Amino acid sequence: MNHGETAYGLWSLVILNSAIFILFAFSFFKPATARDWRTFGAFASFIVALFVEMYGFPLTIYLLSGWLQTRFPNLDLLSHNAGHLWSTLLGEKGNPHFGVLHIASYALLGLGFYLLSIAWNALYHSQRHHSLATTGPYAHVRHPQYVAFVMILLGFLLQWPTLLTLLMFPILLVMYGRLAITEENEMRKKFGAMYETYVQKTPRFIPSLVGKFGDQTRG
Repeated sequence: MNHGETAYGLWSLVILNSAIFILFAFSFFKPATARDWRTFGAFASFIVALFVEMYGFPLTIYLLSGWLQTRFPNLDLLSHNAGHLWSTLLGEKGNPHFGVLHIASYALLGLGFYLLSIAWNALYHSQRHHSLATTGPYAHVRHPQYVAFVMILLGFLLQWPTLLTLLMFPILLVMYGRLAITEENEMRKKFGAMYETYVQKTPRFIPSLVGKFGDQTRG
């Protein structure tokens, strides 16, 4: 098999890209408690694992190389495009960076980081006034920052799936779910009936479109 210059072993890009995304997320999430650091640490681990395979060592490609070479005999396993496994498996032609899944991944990444930033802003102002965060994205879901992290992780999975990150993703979902429940129990102790009222009308993770449309219909 002939191939051009390898797209891997570029450890400076691993460090640079990992640092950019981790620091960007850190600037909005700003972990303060031990729980915050666990949340952010899990996210950072996912990002590092992703870029290690994207530019460092393609572990997933290596482990699947026999099957991939049999299924796609003309595939250059050491090319960067081969790492876009969804594109390969779906039989897409042309540059994978312009494929539907890749464009969708950019949309999820952009929306995820935007949601993370506005959620932090709403939470920051509520904490300054020692009040319950119910404005901005908190008016639609109780845990917008966790939703933002999941959107970002999903965006990366659509763009560059690896065995390790695919394994980590459901674990992180469970972790964020448990952390959300822990935070809610703390908010109940702190805000009492006010928080219970908030819980009754605000979904945990997924906005209730039915309720919004229902309010418009009644109006």
